[in-house]
Amino acid sequence: MVTLLAIGRLRLSPPLVLAPMAGITDLAARLLARENGAPLCFTEMISAQGLIRRGKNTMALLKSGTEDRPLGIQLFGDDPRALAESAGIVGETCDLIDINMGCPVKKVVSGGAGSALLREPAKAAAIIRAVRKATSLPLTIKIRTGWTSGEPSFLEIGRIAEAEGCDAVTLHPRTRAQMFTDHADWDRIAELKAGIGIPVIGSGDLFSAGDVVEMLGRTGCDGAMIARGALGNPWIFRETTELLSGGMPSPPTMEERRSVTLRHLDRLCELYGDKTALCEMRKHLSWYARGMPGAARFRALVNTLVEKRQLRAAVDSFFTQAVHEQRTE
Repeated sequence: MVTLLAIGRLRLSPPLVLAPMAGITDLAARLLARENGAPLCFTEMISAQGLIRRGKNTMALLKSGTEDRPLGIQLFGDDPRALAESAGIVGETCDLIDINMGCPVKKVVSGGAGSALLREPAKAAAIIRAVRKATSLPLTIKIRTGWTSGEPSFLEIGRIAEAEGCDAVTLHPRTRAQMFTDHADWDRIAELKAGIGIPVIGSGDLFSAGDVVEMLGRTGCDGAMIARGALGNPWIFRETTELLSGGMPSPPTMEERRSVTLRHLDRLCELYGDKTALCEMRKHLSWYARGMPGAARFRALVNTLVEKRQLRAAVDSFFTQAVHEQRTE
């Protein structure tokens, strides 16, 4: 089983990556993933044009720290010159640059970026070529299998990426048309791995340590990028590392869930201030509480709270009760 992922000069062990997720992978979330064994984490997807304009909201996405390395930054756009310029802007703040060629969201593809580039191989090549000239950092792209099932372009784009100097390709094996429905077709990851000579990172439907190990074994890919499986579950990186090492995964105790949830809240408050942090934390709380007794009531409660002390008290009460129930089972 693969235990080392080489992307240019980066060496990552275990071969795991926290995916770029809009509205999710800010500094607070990345630090929790790192504490649980994620060797490489991505910022949220960042607009090349926003960087060039030095937009306030865009620049805020770059907030990081010395403990947040190695750091990947994913850029999106459809203009080779703009993407090259933006790569130069972030070059001193990260350790790897990724070009998004897979985002299926209408707002992104309507501007010619994300998955729209899967239908324009010449433009995709021009973008990679321009960014490669602009940076010496490890360079990757993230793609889907194609626009629709009738337009599978992943092999062509993967070969273009290799020819233009990319150091790795990440494949989420769904089409743009599928969005996040149906099942990710991991066989496509194996097909891409057999078709190009640079590392392939697999993504899609990785919700447990067992899923990650199964994907690595079935496809022969070089690493795994974890996205939705990390929501409210930073422990997936620790558990996967344990499984890859031949051990048994050690799931978090209720006490650990409680302390990590509160730490996430505190870090969001440091990052955004209490008012914004409370709004941001509500979605995370729904994920941290997922599958637990009383989760629906807890979600309804936290959506009514407007002060940090109230939210901390609600979190503490919810998980303390769960700890008590766990001890009395």
